Amino acid sequence: MLKMYGSARSRAIRTLWMAMELNIPYEHLDYNPRSPETRTPEFLALNPNGSVPVIDDDGFVLSESMAINMYLAKKHGALYPADAKGEALMWQWSLWETDRLDRQVVNYVNHSSALPEAQRNKAVADASWAEIVPAMNTLNGVLAKTQWLAGSSFTVADLNVASALYRGLSMDLSQWPAVKEWLERCWARPAGKKARAMRE
Repeated sequence: MLKMYGSARSRAIRTLWMAMELNIPYEHLDYNPRSPETRTPEFLALNPNGSVPVIDDDGFVLSESMAINMYLAKKHGALYPADAKGEALMWQWSLWETDRLDRQVVNYVNHSSALPEAQRNKAVADASWAEIVPAMNTLNGVLAKTQWLAGSSFTVADLNVASALYRGLSMDLSQWPAVKEWLERCWARPAGKKARAMRE
């Protein structure tokens, strides 16, 4: 059975969502990032980085949420693009998100609203927002022309980017209507609702 390490309040939400999309039975070890459980010799033997998520799929150990999701989708023959062009778009958008939006959205939300006011740093929020705007403009321009990122249906590309934009659900996205509609549509999927409930 698939064993999954990582709290839904971490990037493991992506792998939990994927497992539920694919209806894969799994054992979930609810480890928070940087928790004592991720510093044990047993866990560090699985992932020397000490980060979550990590999966153990009948002896095959893999870390990094984007890679895990691509692996699971391809292995189980669902949500993985059917042709080389779709596969390339999946890689493009998954890697683009980790570079252009992942940390930026986390930092913006933390330092504008999520952290206690005394811990917020306006300079961090402003710098993050300055990077978010052009990235969201790019994403909005693409989604204004197509419903999905890597083909004619929902794929791991959409799941990877939408899950990374979880905090976007609490942001004012009115200036990016195509992103807002797409993000809500992704998270409205039954598995997306279940993953969100695990986090909230």
